[in-house]
Parts: sequence; C-alpha cells; structure tokens
Amino acid sequence: MIYDPSNPEILANPYPYFSYLRRTDPVHWNNSLKSWVITRYDDVRKILSEDFITVDRLNRFYSKLPGKEAKLLEEIIKYLNLWAAFRNPPDHTRMRKIMMVAFTRKSINQMEPVIRKITEFTLDKLENDNEIDLVEKFSSPIPALTIMHLLGVPTEMLENFKSWSDDMSKFIGGSRNDEKKYEKAANGCKKMVSFFKKIIAERRKNPADGFLMDLINATVENEKFSDDELIATCMLVLFAGHETTTNLISNGILTLIKNPKELEKFISNPNLIDATIEEIMRFDGPTNSLVRNIAKDHKFHDKNMKEGDRVFAMVSSANRDETVFENPDSFMINRSPNRHLTFGFGPHLCIGATLAREEGRIALSSLFIRFPKISLKSNSSFEWVDAMVPRGLKKLSVVLK
Repeated sequence: MIYDPSNPEILANPYPYFSYLRRTDPVHWNNSLKSWVITRYDDVRKILSEDFITVDRLNRFYSKLPGKEAKLLEEIIKYLNLWAAFRNPPDHTRMRKIMMVAFTRKSINQMEPVIRKITEFTLDKLENDNEIDLVEKFSSPIPALTIMHLLGVPTEMLENFKSWSDDMSKFIGGSRNDEKKYEKAANGCKKMVSFFKKIIAERRKNPADGFLMDLINATVENEKFSDDELIATCMLVLFAGHETTTNLISNGILTLIKNPKELEKFISNPNLIDATIEEIMRFDGPTNSLVRNIAKDHKFHDKNMKEGDRVFAMVSSANRDETVFENPDSFMINRSPNRHLTFGFGPHLCIGATLAREEGRIALSSLFIRFPKISLKSNSSFEWVDAMVPRGLKKLSVVLK
C-alpha cells in the first residue's frame, strides 16, 4: 500500500493506509511529499514536543523559492512568521502569554449566548429549505460569524472573510493540486492585513470592551504586541478559528449520520454532548496533520532525519492507534478515556480549543434538535478538502426533513 494523499480515494479515507504504516513503517519517508510521515501515537507526541523539532519552517521554504514566487509571497511570509504557531520559545512563550490575557475562560464563557444566537439565526434560515449543502449554509457561517463577533468585525463582511480565509488555506493547509494557490494566498493576505490595520486603528481611537481591545491592551512583563504582531494574531484567530471549527462541525454531522445508533444515543441523552465532541475529534477530526521541521540531525528510531527535513505528524492516524484506543475504527460517543491529539500536544497546544469545543457542542446539539430526521442526500458523494493539514469536507449535501 502506498500513501499518496493526492489520490482522492485516499484523501476520502486515509485510515487503512495509516493502519498499514503504523504496522510496517511508522517513521515513513514519503517520496511524493519529500517529507517524513509519522503515524504512531507516541511518536506523534514526541514530534510535537521534543527539542530536535522546530515550528520555524517558513523561512527555509521561502529561501528556496524562485524570485517571482518569493516576491509574490513576501507579505504573507512576513505576517505568518509573526504567528505564535510558527514561533519557537522564547518568542512563542512571550506571544502565548500575551494572547492568554485575552483568551481567558471568562471571555470564552461570555461567548456562549452569542454562539447560541448565531446558531439559531443560521438554523432559522434553513427552515424553508429541504435539500442543502450544510458546509455552505451551516458549518461555515457559524464559526465565521463567531470569530467576527470576537474581533468586532461587521457581519456584512462575512463573505469577504470566508473568501480571504479560504484563499490563505490553499497555502497554509498544503493544497497539492491548486496551481494558483500562491497567488490566491497573497491576495487573501493583502486584503486581510489592510482590513485589520484599519479596524485596530479604529479601536484604538474609539476604545470598546471586547476581545480585540483586550488583545490591544494585553501586557505581560511590560511587553505588548507590536502593531504587526497584532495584525498577525488577528489573522491567526480568524483563520484557525474559522477553518478548524467548520471542519469539526461538518465532519461531526457526517459521522453522526453514518452511525445511526450513536446518533440515537446522542439525541436521546443531551448529557453525552461533551463526550460526543471528543469522539468526533478523535474518529474523524478537523486536523489531519501538524507540520514541523527537523532542527538538527537526529536519529528517530532507526531513521536518520536531517536538519531541515519536513515532518508531518499525522494526528488523524495517532487518534486511531490500536495500542492506545480500544476498537479505534469504531465510533463510540461514550468512549473514555479519550486522549486524542486533534488540538496538538506540548507547548503549541491549540489556544482556541475551548472556543472550538463550545461552538461544536452548540452547533451539533442545536442542529439535531431542530432537524432530528436529517439524512444524507441519496447518491451524494463526498469531496474532501485537498490539503495535508486540515481535514474537512468541501460539500455536505443533506435532506433536512
């Protein structure tokens, strides 16, 4: 079996291939990706936490680009390099501490009524429909509108924000088949930077309570974000908060519909919502892999990894590791314990995980309360996003009633 993520069949269901790699070649050099592919649970945890690994992978990539492409991507590389996700300690530690001033449990709890209002508003718009694409009409608008509220962005900007985020995803997520991904990413970045420059300047001129003001004022050990770091962090919150949660909701809907016995348990027992969200994230979550680079030559098991080598830590494979999870290919909403790695592990554990879980809980429980007989459209096929990092559906056609 050859793991080729450009193959649509493997993209749709990579799990048999991951199982094969876990058994036969868990530290796998993939020629088509020119990267290491790590598939076992314990190995993925090591890759995400040990010091022979670096998250600073953009500069090496950028230095090898031809002049025309390098010029095109100059601005997006500048701002992506300021994302906490691409910084090593001590810079990452400093940035994460500042972000945590705004990303408190209290601030997330205050978002619950907002998320419920957005969800009910979105569901109300579906009442007169029968056959719809849930990604477009439900899974995508809810996290987009939630993040926009968090950042104080007018709702009429929804389509713009979705477009900018999708364009950047082509580059960040590792799309393999879009020839214009660099051009799209550069365009999306340029528009996003311009917008956030204006909204941050406006908020400083006219202060108002909320997450963005907290982020602007956040001070740790007499340090604050620079203007460029503020813009970059807003971009990160928008991008990561929109895409990941969209995929969590879409994958969750599909998984529940395809497992009717578990869906019945879920609908009949609302107390299972937290466990259901965790099992969705384990079974077919929104993250396929997390990417790292080798910081220095290192022997990992019996393989010689060279400085600069790219590594895909396949969290979606780790979450099906039979040495950690009993019956890993079965979807069981009362699974316990459930130590999945969907939000990462170690110092770069996703800072927005609590918000994503809250959105997932509210969106899924509200959808199935409103439309308990929801079903997949007959003869519908599922096209998955062409990317190595996120895992999500492009479209999910359903019948609501």
